[in-house]
Amino acid sequence: MFDCYLKRVIYNKRFEMTYVALSQVIVTNMSTGSRVNMKSRHGYEVKQVQVLGGERYLVGHTSPTLLLGDLASCKLSEVAWQSGGNEKFYLENENVCMIFNAGELSLVEYGVNEVLGSVRTEHMSPHLLSVRINERKHRQDQEADCKKLAYLVDLRTICIMDLSLGTVLATVPHDSIINWLELNETGRKLLFRDRRLRLHLYDVGTQSLTSLLSYCSYVQWIPQSDVVVAQNKTSLCVWYNINIPDKTTMFPLKGEVTSLERRGGRTEVMVKTGVDTVTYTLDEGLIEFGTAVDDRDYLRALSFLEGLEMSGESEAMWGTLGQLSLQDRKLKIAERCYAALGDVAKVRYLREVGKLADKMTLETGQDGTTHYLVEAKMAALNKQLKQAEAILLERGELDMVMTMYQELHRWEDAIEVAAARSHPDLATLKATHYQHLLDSGQEERAGKMKEREGDLPGAISLYMKAGLPGKAAKLISQHQELSSQPDLLRHIASSLSEGGQFEKAGELFEKAQELQQAMEAYRRAGAFRRAVELARSAYPTQVVKLEEEWGVYLCGRREYEAAIVHLIEAGRLEKAAEAAIISRQWSKAVQIVDMLQPDQAGEHYQLLASHFASTRDLPMAEKYFLRANMAQEAMDMYVRAEDWRAAHRVAVGCMPPDDIRELYVAQAGQMEREGRLGEAEQLFLLVNEPDQAISMYKKARQYDPMVHLVAQFHSDLLTETHLLLAQELEAEGAVRPAEKHFLEAGDWKSAVSMYREKGQWEDAHRVAKNGGGVSAANQVAYTWAQNLGGDSAVKLMSKFGLLETAVDYATDHFEFDFAFSIAKVALKEKVTDIHLKKALHLEDEGKFREAEESFAAAGKPKEAVLMYVHQQAWDDAQRVAELHCPESVSDVLIGQARVAFEQKNYQKAEGHLLRADRPDLVAKFYKEADMWQDALRIMKDYLPHQLDEFQKEMAAKSGTSYRDLLSQARTWEQSGEHSRAVDVYLQVTSSNCPDHDVLQDSWEKAVDLTLKFASTRSVDVVTLVSDRLAHLGRYVQAGEMFLSVEMVKEGLDMYMAGEAWDKAREIARNIAPRYVEYVEQAYVDYLREQNRPDEMQGVDPEGALRMYCEKGQWQHCLQLAEKQGAVVLEKYVALYAAHLIKTSAPLTALQLFNKYGTSPNPQNFNIYKHLCVEVFSGDWEGEGGCRTLSLLRNVLLGLVETLSHSREDRVPGSQRVPALSLCITLSHHANCVSGCAPAGWAGSQDLCESPEVHRHSAPRQSLLPGRPPLQEDGLG
Repeated sequence: MFDCYLKRVIYNKRFEMTYVALSQVIVTNMSTGSRVNMKSRHGYEVKQVQVLGGERYLVGHTSPTLLLGDLASCKLSEVAWQSGGNEKFYLENENVCMIFNAGELSLVEYGVNEVLGSVRTEHMSPHLLSVRINERKHRQDQEADCKKLAYLVDLRTICIMDLSLGTVLATVPHDSIINWLELNETGRKLLFRDRRLRLHLYDVGTQSLTSLLSYCSYVQWIPQSDVVVAQNKTSLCVWYNINIPDKTTMFPLKGEVTSLERRGGRTEVMVKTGVDTVTYTLDEGLIEFGTAVDDRDYLRALSFLEGLEMSGESEAMWGTLGQLSLQDRKLKIAERCYAALGDVAKVRYLREVGKLADKMTLETGQDGTTHYLVEAKMAALNKQLKQAEAILLERGELDMVMTMYQELHRWEDAIEVAAARSHPDLATLKATHYQHLLDSGQEERAGKMKEREGDLPGAISLYMKAGLPGKAAKLISQHQELSSQPDLLRHIASSLSEGGQFEKAGELFEKAQELQQAMEAYRRAGAFRRAVELARSAYPTQVVKLEEEWGVYLCGRREYEAAIVHLIEAGRLEKAAEAAIISRQWSKAVQIVDMLQPDQAGEHYQLLASHFASTRDLPMAEKYFLRANMAQEAMDMYVRAEDWRAAHRVAVGCMPPDDIRELYVAQAGQMEREGRLGEAEQLFLLVNEPDQAISMYKKARQYDPMVHLVAQFHSDLLTETHLLLAQELEAEGAVRPAEKHFLEAGDWKSAVSMYREKGQWEDAHRVAKNGGGVSAANQVAYTWAQNLGGDSAVKLMSKFGLLETAVDYATDHFEFDFAFSIAKVALKEKVTDIHLKKALHLEDEGKFREAEESFAAAGKPKEAVLMYVHQQAWDDAQRVAELHCPESVSDVLIGQARVAFEQKNYQKAEGHLLRADRPDLVAKFYKEADMWQDALRIMKDYLPHQLDEFQKEMAAKSGTSYRDLLSQARTWEQSGEHSRAVDVYLQVTSSNCPDHDVLQDSWEKAVDLTLKFASTRSVDVVTLVSDRLAHLGRYVQAGEMFLSVEMVKEGLDMYMAGEAWDKAREIARNIAPRYVEYVEQAYVDYLREQNRPDEMQGVDPEGALRMYCEKGQWQHCLQLAEKQGAVVLEKYVALYAAHLIKTSAPLTALQLFNKYGTSPNPQNFNIYKHLCVEVFSGDWEGEGGCRTLSLLRNVLLGLVETLSHSREDRVPGSQRVPALSLCITLSHHANCVSGCAPAGWAGSQDLCESPEVHRHSAPRQSLLPGRPPLQEDGLG
């Protein structure tokens, strides 16, 4: 027996896939031997087969179709499908495969060759999809398929779809993101939970939403039932009857619910408490009840309920069973259910209906529950009276309908049916009903009958009798013809008022033109709109008051929003603001509060601030907190919101700086511990603590922000910080970050050294090239090559093109072995140069023998000779020169001669140079040693042709510095060339000599030589030297120079220019009296220019007095004038008095005259007159006025006495004595009156009216302000 197949594949070592044809694959489970034949019914080639979903489901692909299969149920499906290779298969449901591709969800039912349905969704989590495919049918859907899908359209919207019909059953919007949903097995109920862990139930049939729990951590439908299990924190909640969600069974528990299991007739909830798992067993009977009801097995449900005690859950289940039994006409079962519920009336009624049904069953032989009488009674039981009426009228049972309505006391319905059917007893029925109404006190219903019959007055009468004036008023409003009876209106309105129906009463009062009563009724009814409308037309002045009452009334009814407008209309802004705040009309509240005065809005500011703080409108909250003087609360708000910058801005105005700093530092520390370093930094900076922020970043090893802060606040430490960080990172082995900080610090050399120590030569070369350029890179490359050594070093230098550079660098740094190692391999022509440089180095090191060998190897024996010459090793130099370089022998002799000259062994030196045939050098050395005579001897003996030039050189030897000039001058002086010595001394000036003492000495020497040996030049030399000394500020010395040549005036000018006045005045008096006046006048001008009156007293007292006057130093002036005599004193006392009068200080002027006396000089009488006018026209009252008048009297009295004791021809003012006596008398009277002010003195006018003054009427007129001066009296 042979197997015939195209190919065979072993899949995951558990399945064998045998391709028996292009379109057919047999999949065999190698462990169980079960086989499934997957075949394309369209004959398409099967390209790929996969086993997915716990190795239970098959997925195969053909070009135009998709093959799906269930290995457990052997159901296969083939659907049209254009595969893009991006499909995702969800195989959690046993009945349907869900395929997600490009935002579209497709469902394929196993065993069905069509796509069950497709929807658009982006949410493919198993918790956000629920599919139910005929898992359990509801009692009402036994014939229909139950294929339903619930999915998310978006994160807040659920869509429930009937897949069999392709219609949307419901769309459920929600206010929060949904994170779990699931349909029950019948697809009639939907449970879903949102992100806030709130659990909701949606009834698909009634499309009603019920909230089950405010917090739910676990929820699940119990399989094969409609029972829900959920966890609410520490409680286990079970809904045995989900149709009554208010009936919940709750158990306390500890731990978290993990799952539930239902097997073996038990349902258990698994709860994990720490490491243990505890089970809670649910009441299986309660669970089975729901299943029995859904299966319409009412007897099983009844038998289950019979065994239960009455409780909230069992009561709800009795009610549910009773309703369902009535719907299915199970009257006996319904009777038992309502008996259990204690509904006796319904039980009795059902028993009668049951008997009727049994009777009809016996009479007709059919199901009695379908008889029309039974159906009518059941309709009446369900309060479907119209349906019962229709059933009976259809069978002609009019009397039975009327009897039914009468038994139910629905007379109006009975009369309506009788009227519709023209029953002969209609009138009797109406009369009986009317009389019954009257007898039973039902005047209202009787009134309605009268109203329907058109008897309006009778209806109103009955309504009023029944105490229903409102209905009477309504009837009047509906029939305007009744409004023409004012008495009736007032009567009804009064009754309405008594019954509290004030608004209707107000309408009737208004119709009856009782406007005041209407207004009062409207107010009492709270109908302020109508009251305001009435007031606008009848009582305009009451509108504002009514608006306020309206607003207060609305506030009392908590209709604050409506009250706002009326309170504003009434001008009660404070109450309007309060109403706006209470009604949460915050925008209106803000507008109103802003119009209030601060003292009225204090509490409102606080409420507004609290609201804006709660809504996170922090700037507005701050604004009103500050207006309410609650800066601390504003700061606390910003602290809670973690807006630290704003909090700091507010805190500056309400907290001490130390408290702010402590708060912010503590909060920053907390943020640092939480890892919120950026926010912590902001807090540190707000309180000016950048160092703590820097330390924080350093501890957190976040060096970039740390460096940024250092650059911002400690820029002077930035370089040091980079270096420290680089060193720490280098020690930790973090070379790249360390390199970065070395470079930021500008220390690229340290970065290079770091890489060199780590052996990372490429990085060292890169950093050196970037930081120090080509030269630095070459140095690193050189060190790299040294580290490699041998041929590797040559190759490396060759790679960089640095062979010659490396050799040069090695020799420059005395690394000759390395240089030779490269040169001998690649640059043999450089060997000689290396030997030469090595010889020079050895010479510097003092290794002369080795250096000599290297010079010889380099072919430079002369350099060896010079080396020995330099070292004064003359024997070695001579040896090498004679052996290798005879032409250098003379150089050796010259070197020996130079040393001898330095040792002042001139003969030996001269001998060596002459042996070397170099007399010119002998002459040169002698000249340098200032041995001109020896130099001259050599020139004469060996170089006679250069004698002329030598003589010129001796002449030009003198230098240009002041020391050279002084030396040269002394030379000329010693040589007797005094005139030339003077010229040289005068060549020493401030341009070549900074020392003024040296200059003075030089010039004085020139003057001295001139006076002694060149008197003809003395004037010119003295003039020149004096001018130079004056420029140096040495005027006294310059003056003495002039005096030495009898230039007296010029000498005096120098003394005066140097402010040596005593010297100048003494010389003028003793030597040149003709210049005394010239000097004195210059001295006076000088003192006047310097404003020094104290010194001028001894020179020009009058001038000193004038200076004191000009400076306002009157006391000094008077003291000096007093020394100059009475005449001068009188003059300056008068000047001072005139000054005081101009400055309105007559009291001081009087005191001045009182101290120094009064002069009879006629020029002073004008001053006395002005003093009198000033005093008499002033304020005489008080102690000051009395003292002033007393002084005036004494001064004038002294003046009169002086004039009286003088002869008129000697004192020109004697004729003014009468006028002065009058002034004395007036001042005396004024003084007396001023001292007696309580006796009635009232000022100058009273003085003028006194008898004494009346005797002198003419003088009196001149004493008053604004009158002619006292000329008539002789004082003018």
